[in-house]
Amino acid sequence: MLRILIICGLLFSINAAGQELDSIGSLPPQKSAPTLKARLRQLQDFLDNKARSKVDPRFIEVPDKPWRVILRYKVNEVDVESDNRTDVSDTEEYMEWKLRFKPPMASSIGFWVGYRGTGLSYSFSLNKNAGRYFSISCTGAKYGFNFRLRRFNTDETSFSAVGYNADGTVDGEPLETEGRMPSPVWIRSVYLNGYYVFNGRRYSQAAAYNQSVIQRRSAGSFLAGATWYQSSFDYSNDDNAFFMFIGHGTHRIKVHQANLGLGYGYNFVPFKGFVINAMVMPTLSVYNRVKVYKYDFNYDFSSGDGEIDDYGEWNPTTHTWANGKTHKPLGLVPDEDEDWYNEANFWDNGSETQYSALQLNVDVRLGIAYNWKNYFIGLQAQLNRFSYKQDHNKIRLFDGYARVAVGVRL
Repeated sequence: MLRILIICGLLFSINAAGQELDSIGSLPPQKSAPTLKARLRQLQDFLDNKARSKVDPRFIEVPDKPWRVILRYKVNEVDVESDNRTDVSDTEEYMEWKLRFKPPMASSIGFWVGYRGTGLSYSFSLNKNAGRYFSISCTGAKYGFNFRLRRFNTDETSFSAVGYNADGTVDGEPLETEGRMPSPVWIRSVYLNGYYVFNGRRYSQAAAYNQSVIQRRSAGSFLAGATWYQSSFDYSNDDNAFFMFIGHGTHRIKVHQANLGLGYGYNFVPFKGFVINAMVMPTLSVYNRVKVYKYDFNYDFSSGDGEIDDYGEWNPTTHTWANGKTHKPLGLVPDEDEDWYNEANFWDNGSETQYSALQLNVDVRLGIAYNWKNYFIGLQAQLNRFSYKQDHNKIRLFDGYARVAVGVRL
């Protein structure tokens, strides 16, 4: 639609400029220029012919009616898992623990209006506590583009932990609980993806995902894709000090990832007008930059065996105990002393940037569409899995959506 408006504006300007030059006698008399309506008709014929020339009509049908009006309902969900390991520095004992965050689903209803594969859409959010969500996408005969932005905070979490002895045996009973973080965790994700369809003449992603064309016969194709992904994971509020402490001081993580992948998509047409699409694309992160922000604490995970507790009072100005040391072994704290946590103090310890090894991610899509006369209905779903690792901390983020669409061709 935007291209049409720009081209029409240029044509109108050129036509107006030509009329002005004729009026002052700068140009010799010419035949009258085509009207704006005729120019629009020429542009429409050009777009229609281009759409039909890129596909095999035996497999893909380009509808005669190019305009589409679509009503959409969409649900987006994000699930974040954080796996950690905390070692006791002067023994071989350790603890493995996991945090999982699952914020409320973001749902919206909206409409889409466009010509062929180009159009505009607008949607209304149906819930106010699911953060901010924005997306845009387009699909052509041999290409596709997707962009999603999600930012939210949540304090609902599940926590599990298992302690291990030096010989690897489990120490005590595993802990599993659900509850709320002392302060919300902020999570932000940006997803940008593009792909190329090798067999675009016979296989169409658009047939299942935006119904700009109709798949007439079953066909498949390999696809090459590239994805840029970035996210941030922030629980730096002072109230979350305990989780920062057992997480080696980490309180904020920023990730930038570039992924390349090769996948395969297939359109199954069991009967006229109906298509089922499935596409799977494994990807490798060829660029994986992780920036970690940390705090330092006046306690550390060590047993303190053989030491004398001569630490005395903590001085928050010099960041030292009375004996001049910065870190007090947690093992020196008596089991009955429940006030030690009030003496825990932390301060900014800067940031560090790491370039981690290759990570395997995946892009999975499913689409179903049915066309009858000038009407159509579709169901689409997409799931992306991203993972990154920093020292003892591994985070996995699952970002997916499901969408129902009902439309008419005009």
